[in-house]
Amino acid sequence: MPRAVIMQPTTLCQPLDCTYCYLPFRKTKHLMPMPVAQAVADPVNRCAQDDPQFEVVWHGGEPLATGREYLAALMDPFRGVKHTLQTNAVLLDDAWCTFLLERDIGVGVSVDGPEDMNTHRVTRAGHPAYRLIKRGIDRLRHHGIPFSAIAVVSHPDPARAADLYEFFVDLGCHSLGVNIEEQEGVNVTGGQDFEQAAGFWEALTSAWHDNPVLQLREVDRVLDFAGSVLDGDVGSPPVLQAWDPLPTIAYDGGVVLISPELAGFTDERFGDFTTGNVLHTGLDVLLAEAHQRTRWLSEFWSGVDACKATCPYFSFCGGAHPANRYFEHQGRMDGTRTRYCTTSKIALFEGVNRHAHAHSH
Repeated sequence: MPRAVIMQPTTLCQPLDCTYCYLPFRKTKHLMPMPVAQAVADPVNRCAQDDPQFEVVWHGGEPLATGREYLAALMDPFRGVKHTLQTNAVLLDDAWCTFLLERDIGVGVSVDGPEDMNTHRVTRAGHPAYRLIKRGIDRLRHHGIPFSAIAVVSHPDPARAADLYEFFVDLGCHSLGVNIEEQEGVNVTGGQDFEQAAGFWEALTSAWHDNPVLQLREVDRVLDFAGSVLDGDVGSPPVLQAWDPLPTIAYDGGVVLISPELAGFTDERFGDFTTGNVLHTGLDVLLAEAHQRTRWLSEFWSGVDACKATCPYFSFCGGAHPANRYFEHQGRMDGTRTRYCTTSKIALFEGVNRHAHAHSH
């Protein structure tokens, strides 16, 4: 079993309709049936007895759109796990904050930075959502609820990197993850100039270096890798040393491995990308038999082998993610470099490295 599962309690992203969203059913309220949660909980609870850090992540769609009673009922079958949820924060109010506190639920907030950098997060009516998001975050802070943040950056401008970082410092989150917009799912845009992206990562690293009060996820990844190199502990990248399938349980019980972004899509060759459905087969069985049951995995591993043979950054990156390969390479899983690799892995590595060299004297 892995150390975490991702649960999609609903496909609905209410009340937002972000322009870069990859979800195909974000305007439809498909709800996860209770038997799906129970089917996942049975093997997860057994695993959590040996791993008290086992995490159940409620993500994909807007979890709060399910309503408190329904979400509580979905969570109730789980025992001894850490629940976290990723939210756009718009629906957060005092009642939701009480719910989060009573259940000790970890919170991640999705917001893209200052108001002028948050323009892709809009309501279904097309209105800017920043003030609504900020209102929800203010509720979290009022109740003393710690939270992390994820920002999607569509235009990684080095001149704005410091503004972005300081915004999140002032926002009060304890950690920040930065995703450069990707071409995947129903989003057909994404992918930026390499030099611009590298300059952005260098400037963001410099902003963090000058005021390291936040845990910056991407910089941590590079520094952890650098530490392993210095320790002489570089063979396969961490993603391959112990394969973590990171199962996503779609609202209907379908299990999608590695790339949550594949949930809800179908392909002539690969079908619906699922390994199976927990309503018919136990999650532990699906994971144990993943390679026999998952049509696209062998082609994906061929692509990983090709990355290993051709890319000098493989030890850091571990190879392109399945969803990025599929959506950028016309439905193939065995392609190599993607625009996501270029801007979010290679440019990241080079940007942090440039900062380190500039400050090594």
